[in-house]
Amino acid sequence: MTDLNTIGEIGLIERIRQATPASTHSETVRGIGDDAAVFDWGDDYGLLSTDMLVEGIHFDLTYVPLKHLGYKAITFGVSDIAAMNGLPVQVTVSIALSSRFPVEAIDELYEGIRAACEAYKVDLVGGDTTASRSGLIISVSVLGKVPKNLITYRNTAKPNDVVCVTGDLGAAYLGLQLLEREKQVFLADPNMQPNLSEERAYLVQRQLRPDARTDMVHELRDLGIRPTSMIDISDGLASELLHLCHQSGTGAIIFDENIPIDDQTHLAADEFKISPITAALNGGEDYELLFTVPPQEFEKLSANARITAIGYLTADPKQIVLATKAGQQTPIRAQGWNQ
Repeated sequence: MTDLNTIGEIGLIERIRQATPASTHSETVRGIGDDAAVFDWGDDYGLLSTDMLVEGIHFDLTYVPLKHLGYKAITFGVSDIAAMNGLPVQVTVSIALSSRFPVEAIDELYEGIRAACEAYKVDLVGGDTTASRSGLIISVSVLGKVPKNLITYRNTAKPNDVVCVTGDLGAAYLGLQLLEREKQVFLADPNMQPNLSEERAYLVQRQLRPDARTDMVHELRDLGIRPTSMIDISDGLASELLHLCHQSGTGAIIFDENIPIDDQTHLAADEFKISPITAALNGGEDYELLFTVPPQEFEKLSANARITAIGYLTADPKQIVLATKAGQQTPIRAQGWNQ
C-alpha cells in the first residue's frame, strides 16, 4: 500500500482529479483544481467552495474561543470565493460534535457564524448535524457568484505579469506561536493567566479571527482590473505561489525585501528566533490574496498601500526563486509540496 505521506495533499487532490469522470452537465464549467468549482448561471458564473475544520488538526479549543472559531470557519470558504474574483451569497454549515459540548457551547459557535454571515453579507441557508467520537468537526460550503467577464482562475497567468499580494503576511503564524506558548504555560500551571501583551493583539487577532479580502474584490472592480490569476493565501505564500506557477506553466522571481511583513510580526519573529520571511512563506492562515496583473495594469494599483508588488513571472517553470537584495537566488519550496 502507498503511504499517503509520499504523495502529500497536493498529490492526493491531483490523483482524485485525474480519476474523476468528465462533467456530464453542460452547466459545470470547472471542477477540482481551483479555489472553487464554477457553474454557468446565465449572466453570471456560480461558485462553490467547501472547507472542513477538524478539532486537533485545524484548531485547539484550549485557546480558540468558539465564537471566533465560528467566524473563522465562514472566512475560510468566503476567502476561496474572493480568490475567484467573486462575492459570496449563501452558506451552509454542518457540524459533528461529541456529548462533551453543552447546548450553550453550540450557541456560542453559531453566534460567531452569524456574525461572519452578517459581515460578509451572506445567508446561512442550511447544513447538517451529527455525532462525533473525536471532538468537533465543522464543514462549510459557500456559494458565490461572479460576472462571466471577471472570473479569475489559477492557470491563466502569463510571463512578465506582476505578482501582487494584499495586506501583510506571517502574522497569523506568529499569533499561533504566541497562543501555543501560553498553552504550555497554562498546562504547567493552570493558575497562571495568559500573558498576551497589547502590542501582540494584532498577531493573535490574525490567527483567531482573520478576515477574507472581499474588500479587495470590490476595489479591483472599481479600478477596472481583472487579475490574470489569483489564489488565496491559506497555506503560506510559497505553497500558493507554487500552485499558481504550476498551473499556469510559469516561473517566478520574488524579492524578499518586497514581501509585506508587519512590525509586530518582525518583533515576535525575533522573540521566537524565527525568520519573518520563513513565517510569511510557510506560515499560512493569512487569508490574503495572491494575484497577478500585466505590467501596464499595475500602475492603477501602485497608489494602494494595501497591495504590494513582490515580484514577476517568468517563462521558465523551473525557475521559482526568492531573490535577495545582494542578488542571491534560492529556489522556493513549500511544506507538503510535491513537484
